[in-house]
Amino acid sequence: MNRFLTLCTLLLAPLTEIFAADAPATDPPQGKACVYKQSAGLPRQMEIYFPPNHDPATAKVPGVILFHGGGWSGGNLNQFRIACHYLAGRGLVAATANYRMLSKVEANQLPAGETRKRVCITDAKSAIRWFKQHAAELGIDPQRIVTGGGSAGGHIALLATTNPGLDDPADPQNIDTSVIAYLLFNPAFSPDDAKDDEVDALRHLKPGLAPAIVFFGTEDGWKTGWDAVYEKLKRLGTTTDLQIAKGQRHGFFNRDPWQTVTLIAADRFLVQQGLLAGNSTLEPPASGERLVPTP
Repeated sequence: MNRFLTLCTLLLAPLTEIFAADAPATDPPQGKACVYKQSAGLPRQMEIYFPPNHDPATAKVPGVILFHGGGWSGGNLNQFRIACHYLAGRGLVAATANYRMLSKVEANQLPAGETRKRVCITDAKSAIRWFKQHAAELGIDPQRIVTGGGSAGGHIALLATTNPGLDDPADPQNIDTSVIAYLLFNPAFSPDDAKDDEVDALRHLKPGLAPAIVFFGTEDGWKTGWDAVYEKLKRLGTTTDLQIAKGQRHGFFNRDPWQTVTLIAADRFLVQQGLLAGNSTLEPPASGERLVPTP
């Protein structure tokens, strides 16, 4: 892995202390920090977690890249550190990436019909391409990449892989952003997205979309937007494993016991897709919380 670590060291340099300050001491060990691009004059970071004893020279395992939520204007890498740490322990190379977010002032200066969500999607596309471009250094199979995210991050992940536009001209255009599965934690879709075609998931969903597992609470105000997307996915014949947490609100997956419950379900889904083997190493909560699958 020396070639990859050298690459990250050259790209990252003084940002190591920033990552160390981001998280409380109780967090899992942080991944290897890299800068995958510069946008708007600032570095965009990715943390990468490797399976135990992973040797990129001999191993080509599936990879997963997750995007944090935060209303397209906030959030940070801490949201999916536990998930990445866990999935790496199960055999994936797991990454979580941040992305450009416009300030309120910048958003107010956008042309009519253009939303602040566009720049987030552009950077997410860059992150997926970077992940694939460096597959050899990472020891991953670029044809077996999973993506996803929470809330706004789920929206960004889906649009980054379905919208053929919003590319960064500096990206290697010969590398696509297609994936073979999605992990979507209460992804945030809104009827208002129809005002900007570039960020409207309904406009960009097409037959042949990769299978997805999706988590939602029954009391989540964003579920109405998801329901419209779900109906179209069913019409398109997309395999969508919708798992419902009764009585839960938006962001329920960020906290235990639901964090553990959703990770166990995500693990099972990845096993079904042939991307993991065996059983989850997590124990279901003794308190009995469980997800209800939607037929």
